[in-house]
Amino acid sequence: MQTEFAIVDLFAGPGGLAEGFSSVRKDGVRPFRVVLSVEKEDSAFETLRLRSFVRQFDGRPPPDYYRFLNGEIPEPDWMSAYPAEWKCACLETVKLELGSPKGIAEIDIRLRQISNRFGRNVILIGGPPCQAYSLVGRARNRGTEGYEASRDHRHFLYREYIRILQQLMPAAFVMENVKGLLSSSVNGERVFDQVLDDLGRVGGGSYKLIPLTPRFGPVFSSGAGHPPAYDFVVKAEDHGVPQSRHRVIIVGVRADIARNLDGLVDAALIPKSDRAVTVQDVLKGMPRLRSGLSSGEDDEDLWKAKSSQIMRQVAKMPTGLAARENEAFRKRAGHIASALAKTGRIKRRSGGNYSGVGARCPADLKRWLVDAKLKCFPNNETRGHMLADLGRYFFASLYGRVAGVSPKAKDFPRELAPDHRNWETGKFADRFRVQLWRQPSTTITSHISKDGHYFIHPDPIQCRSLTVREAARLQTFPDNYLFKGNRTEQYVQVGNAVPPFLARKIAGALLGLLTSAQSSTNREKLRKAS
Repeated sequence: MQTEFAIVDLFAGPGGLAEGFSSVRKDGVRPFRVVLSVEKEDSAFETLRLRSFVRQFDGRPPPDYYRFLNGEIPEPDWMSAYPAEWKCACLETVKLELGSPKGIAEIDIRLRQISNRFGRNVILIGGPPCQAYSLVGRARNRGTEGYEASRDHRHFLYREYIRILQQLMPAAFVMENVKGLLSSSVNGERVFDQVLDDLGRVGGGSYKLIPLTPRFGPVFSSGAGHPPAYDFVVKAEDHGVPQSRHRVIIVGVRADIARNLDGLVDAALIPKSDRAVTVQDVLKGMPRLRSGLSSGEDDEDLWKAKSSQIMRQVAKMPTGLAARENEAFRKRAGHIASALAKTGRIKRRSGGNYSGVGARCPADLKRWLVDAKLKCFPNNETRGHMLADLGRYFFASLYGRVAGVSPKAKDFPRELAPDHRNWETGKFADRFRVQLWRQPSTTITSHISKDGHYFIHPDPIQCRSLTVREAARLQTFPDNYLFKGNRTEQYVQVGNAVPPFLARKIAGALLGLLTSAQSSTNREKLRKAS
């Protein structure tokens, strides 16, 4: 009989990790059951709870859910319409600040209940907030007067994770954080070394720390100490995610389970994909949308007129490209300007025109993303941009199409340079960055909520940054995954999440470890009995 594992998700955000774990099936049964997800931010928690509600229907959400997503009805009162499923979602999701006195008191009650029901057949997942570890966050902190890393509570929120780990003593855990964790330090000591030592000491050395994609050698080494730090870095683009996203992911397996795995596992627990999945593979099938105008009147005809005029102006500007590429740039710019003036309706949000993915999107990712019951894309409205930025976005996207790279600040014509004192110093070399059709995207971060300059859509005619839904596709959230809150909050949720498709692969690898250990234990019992 297959063991059922309870999933406890800490610092859950909108639920990317839990979505991946809950999707795994073996012999038609779900081996992972999400029993608790904890998040403190209001909008992310609302997203988390709604998705928990949807999961109660085991892959078949009710018709009202689709009618709501398709804009046919306002959001129903889920509690009145589906009381049993909503009650389960409310029990599964908890809005708490982990590490606070109230949070500790309430979470400990729930943990005791989970332990009483599932014993140690529990898996702990999640990761502490990463602002203090991220390269951007650390740069921002250095500019804060009086900032002391040793007094920043965000550096030590992982200790609440470890306290809970110590209390649950689960079969395994998955801890995720930004790559900047590897180089972050406090008082001259590397934070990552502290994290590994603390994890390794839980229960008196009860966990074997396992890298999912080690560079050399077997997963289970017989020597003392931890694997090299960089072995814990997982590159999402190597595993079917259309995004260059590098994250530290530590898997720990309890020692009594891990001892049955020596010699049974190959070096890589999540093998590489046959090829990289690109921006084109997941965005090409989506509808064309126009950017909005952030000041003054905003309507389609005005946007067309203004954008067409800007495109013609950009066509006359110097590009710095070689003669042949420069000529191609000018011709394409003029052609797009003329085509835009003649094109049909181009909206700011997708209406009844739901579509699939690019022709070369891998079949498993296509099945994961696309939902035939949708008639439109949720969370797919463009934001408004200044007229000056429309020119920069057009230039960047067309430059990327012709040259195959995103332009640096030095490549922009002077006429398009923003009024920044540091524009030419090299500090803002990537201030405007276009995503390229034939490559995985750059890392989707919460910064996308600010202005979109780092996340320009690759289609020049659209002159805009990515929508929440497009960013969510690059993060591999299924199209029927609705993000709550205002648009800024939605962007933050998407940027901070673990790609669910990657989480699914991590969950599958972990299930393989646990199954192998169980099989090894059973074989040993049979050997001793014979």
